[in-house]
Amino acid sequence: MLLAARELLAVRSPLDAELMVSDMLGAWWGRRLRGGDVEQILGEGLVDYAAKAGTPAALTLLVSVAYLGTARQAAKAEGAALALMESDVARPQWADRVGAVKPAGCYVSRDVYGDQDTVVCTFAYNGQDTHALVMVVDYNMGGMARDAWVSSQVDKLLEQARQEASGNALLRFEEIEPQQARALLDFAMKATGAAQGRKAPQLVSDSYSAYHAFARSRIKALPPGRLRPAPAHTEAPYSRDRRAMLAAEFLASDAAENLSDPSAASRCADHIIDYGCDQDFGRPMRVSPTKCETFLLDWLPRKVLLSPAEQDAIPHVLSAWVRFAGPRIGLPEEGIRATLDAVWEATARFTEAYRDPTSFGLDPSLVRRLLPDGDLSALARRAFAFPLLQGMRGSTDLDLLNPSDDADRRILLEIDHADELSRHDLEEHLAWHEEIAGRLWVGDPPQLWEAAQRMIDLGHDRHDVLHILIEIAERIGDHPDELAAALDDIADIPDEPPV
Repeated sequence: MLLAARELLAVRSPLDAELMVSDMLGAWWGRRLRGGDVEQILGEGLVDYAAKAGTPAALTLLVSVAYLGTARQAAKAEGAALALMESDVARPQWADRVGAVKPAGCYVSRDVYGDQDTVVCTFAYNGQDTHALVMVVDYNMGGMARDAWVSSQVDKLLEQARQEASGNALLRFEEIEPQQARALLDFAMKATGAAQGRKAPQLVSDSYSAYHAFARSRIKALPPGRLRPAPAHTEAPYSRDRRAMLAAEFLASDAAENLSDPSAASRCADHIIDYGCDQDFGRPMRVSPTKCETFLLDWLPRKVLLSPAEQDAIPHVLSAWVRFAGPRIGLPEEGIRATLDAVWEATARFTEAYRDPTSFGLDPSLVRRLLPDGDLSALARRAFAFPLLQGMRGSTDLDLLNPSDDADRRILLEIDHADELSRHDLEEHLAWHEEIAGRLWVGDPPQLWEAAQRMIDLGHDRHDVLHILIEIAERIGDHPDELAAALDDIADIPDEPPV
């Protein structure tokens, strides 16, 4: 990277230099390193290396990182750059202008569905080199920033956005306050950062990493907004009573009059409302083609245990919900029709996407014991924690034991350790198994089950995997962040796991 930084000496504008360094810093964005933070090891390591090199190329790189890097990288880079300047290391003329920008205007292009915002923020260096940062915020993905790029053709970009909105009833384009733009983009980048290390690199565009550092720095150049902004159109939190009232209003509406199974329709309506409240920023009434497809083909198959009657009813109930909610939120008739079309196009794929556990031969009563809360995503990890749930063990009928009950859970773990009853530390050992089993049951932290799956994929025995998880939990203690980091670091497993 220091060799590549020689090209910075040849550029003529600070904008070109910032984009080049942002691309360099994006080389490791979203990646994980075992045993440490990638921004500290690679980012701060690069700063330290450049400081020692002391060349003009190193100085230009340090000047840029002082503006574009993380807070720690920026502080170290600024100190190192000042030291090199005092030593009379040459630097290009543009170096004094890096980051010296002021916002010129902020705009947003949004669809009437509320699916996504395209935010355009324009900047200039003392009235020169005007450019625009463009970021796409996706509310169907938790409000995360999914794409970013930079354009120097600002007038052409804005005119194109205005023309698209004027010719499309489903698009809106408007100017917004810089404070509002900063609040929105701060929220979006934090949402993307929260997914980093899990699926963020797969969820964002190919160009996002290259512009991530540049976008972060430009957002800081905007005047501060609220510290924890909510996305556009966010509603007040829905209580359980308010959700129930909304479901009752829907079921009594003309839109729901043709639903043939009132009981199944009521439960499906609850799922639709819960999804809107819990996954869409408290917006159960918002409907769109993308939101409905995500609900049917992604969220339900992963998260909710549906009865056969509910599986049959859910597409019909969702269509009725679109007809109920669309007019109430002011969605144009064109948007309602497009959303209904999307629901019916997704219905055929729903039967393939939703795999009922009982279709794999699992006993319905067993599934009910493992999923008393209906959280389908928990099935695998709970079955891993409590594999012995059927049949007789001595005089104990396993079919009568409830793994969600503390007393029955202890009995199940004792039976799982029937060949270790003579060990001297059995009580302490079982207590740790209870701890891990309890965490797997609720999925806290999520890295616990992710680490277990990685070890299983490597061919390790279930009991050995549990012992490794116990050893980590015992060593880390009550430090959630450290525990999550240690579990994330699990890659190579020793041949002889600790017991």
